Amino acid sequence: MLSPEPVMPKCNMDITGKVHSLETFGLVDGPGVRFVAFLQGCKMRCKYCHNPETWDINGGTEWTASQLFQRAYRYHNYWKDNGGITISGGEPLLQIDFVTELFRLAKEKGIHTALDTSGNPFTKEEPFYSKWKTLIQYTDLVLLDLKEMNSENHRSLTGQDNANILEMAKNLSKSNVDIWVRRVLVPGFTDDEAELNKLYEFLKSLGNVKKIEILPYHTLGLFKWKDLHIPYPLDGVSPPTKEQIQAAERILHI
Repeated sequence: MLSPEPVMPKCNMDITGKVHSLETFGLVDGPGVRFVAFLQGCKMRCKYCHNPETWDINGGTEWTASQLFQRAYRYHNYWKDNGGITISGGEPLLQIDFVTELFRLAKEKGIHTALDTSGNPFTKEEPFYSKWKTLIQYTDLVLLDLKEMNSENHRSLTGQDNANILEMAKNLSKSNVDIWVRRVLVPGFTDDEAELNKLYEFLKSLGNVKKIEILPYHTLGLFKWKDLHIPYPLDGVSPPTKEQIQAAERILHI
């Protein structure tokens, strides 16, 4: 049975964010049963993106952080001891104030918080960096999508550089926040043995990587590209075979 919505403190209730969609019983975006909010907006243009409708920062539905927390908290009885709230996207760091306030409210109730990010907006420039340090104080877990180690290949794959993303990973390694690293495995694009070895060596240099996940490329979102009239750049690329997945897992010691 759903719990009644809590009465929340009157603090920063006017902070709003654009939300693309909600998942009330997520099982793959962090430990346990999760309430997952997918935020709107992303500057990356990943060739294999399965949610291109989240790219436009002006899309989605506007929520206040308090409203979204109250919606999530209705499901807290289902989370038991290891569930919680995950904020995904799109790219949630584009709405860092909104995520920070939501996580602040969650931590007041002792709720586990997870941030699912590609790291693209990260910078040590102000005001972002101070906001980042505040957000991390309320974050228990970062699900970090490391798409490519080679900067040139990363730009080709996503349209963006990755130097700041790797810097963010190093920054996280100095914190008390756990990291789960994710790699989407796309045959011919992100399955190069030498690059995967480089990824593994980088991850070994970080102090708080608790899990590495291979996410096999799929074409379930292809219809969205067609509906949006966007040419699909990986047309004809097949999902990885079982053998290709196992080979990547061996290299990454999964």
